[in-house]
Amino acid sequence: MTLIKSISGIRGTLENIPGDSLSDYDVKQFTLAYYLEIIADKLNQIVVIGRDARKSGKNIANIVSNTLVQNGCDVIDVGLVTTPTLGIYTKKVNASGGIMISASHNDEKWNALKLLDNNGEFLSPEKVSLIVEEKERKILKPDEQGEIIKYNNALKDHINLVSSQQLVSLDRVSERNFKIAVDGINSVGGIAVPKFLHHLGVKKIKKINCEPNGEFAHNPEPLPENIVQICDEIKGGDFDLGIVVDPDADRLCLVDEKGEPFGEEYTLVAAAEHVISKIEKPITCSNLSSSLALKKITEKYSGKYCSSPVGEINVVEKMKAEKADIGGEGNGGVIFPSTHYGRDSLIGIGLILTLLAERNLKLSELKQSLPEYYIHKSKTKFSGSLANVVKYFSEEFSEFNIDLRDGIRINFENSWTHIRKSNTEPVIRIISEATTLDKASSISNKIISKLHLV
Repeated sequence: MTLIKSISGIRGTLENIPGDSLSDYDVKQFTLAYYLEIIADKLNQIVVIGRDARKSGKNIANIVSNTLVQNGCDVIDVGLVTTPTLGIYTKKVNASGGIMISASHNDEKWNALKLLDNNGEFLSPEKVSLIVEEKERKILKPDEQGEIIKYNNALKDHINLVSSQQLVSLDRVSERNFKIAVDGINSVGGIAVPKFLHHLGVKKIKKINCEPNGEFAHNPEPLPENIVQICDEIKGGDFDLGIVVDPDADRLCLVDEKGEPFGEEYTLVAAAEHVISKIEKPITCSNLSSSLALKKITEKYSGKYCSSPVGEINVVEKMKAEKADIGGEGNGGVIFPSTHYGRDSLIGIGLILTLLAERNLKLSELKQSLPEYYIHKSKTKFSGSLANVVKYFSEEFSEFNIDLRDGIRINFENSWTHIRKSNTEPVIRIISEATTLDKASSISNKIISKLHLV
């Protein structure tokens, strides 16, 4: 039984126990809070609703829609869509906000409400704090109820926007004649990614787990240990690369032509390499848990790199402040402001395929051309105080450069470690990076062993 309220939304397990899970009661209460705090004072009270393919999604969508309608708010139901699709469409139709029903990389036992503003972007931490305030909300009982409108072309609108970008070349991608395997984790990416590839002119597409039935074929977080099936498929066949997404398809993971994981950390780095190579004095941004490789390539092009705390909205706010050309998170999340201030697997695919086509590279050759770093990610349950953890490690590693914006990040020479409380799971995350995997693993293990002393 878990219910987590953070800048990443309201997410929980599905035991239907009020206050201790994402129960029907909690869904209604948080929807009411969202309406009262974010929507009620708007002239055009319209909220866009979408969901990934989890089996729990339809019931939650009905509760959300009915709650909004009873308050006099109109709802545009876009059905099964990716999170970036929902965000892009919310902004396009000048809606007051949007709610995406998806628990991202969490398994089928979880679901969530991802809350968006009128720009189709995640709510700021200040607005989220208003919504999660613990008090019971009641329906306003307006004179007239809202209505529910169905719209089935939001993905088409999304695809058209991404493919219209100057840095995405349909001609080059089509001419390259890519053969691509796609693992859609039996969710909305199984619809969106093949349709986008077809629009780009890719004719040879092998679909794996692309039936949007919500029966996840493997752990839905696109980490190397969870994508063995597509790696084996590529090793036994003739493919240029593989594409894997999480259940709401805002994160992108690639597999090279040899069946080896490209590394989700390098999704953003590869997309950025294409973008910033064409810009004078580019600006990039990623979160504190993301690879040094982005900073290195930005400096290679005489650009400026900046960082933010973990969380999509934190990256977005930093990108806006710095006027970044591209940014994102090291979990495979690419944010390209020209399309949308939100992580989007489709723009990542479009930029990287264009790069491979223009430079006539294999994916493994692209990886070899990028700075070589290795990340070790681990997590552990920890019932103690994060403040005590920060204090302990600040003293333990006081001779090094320390960043306290999000937990504690300790910067060594050409390596680092980041210790923070997760926004999406009841755990502490330890992420370390170095020039070899052994070094990164050793740093993480040292941190975990010292956690028990706090």
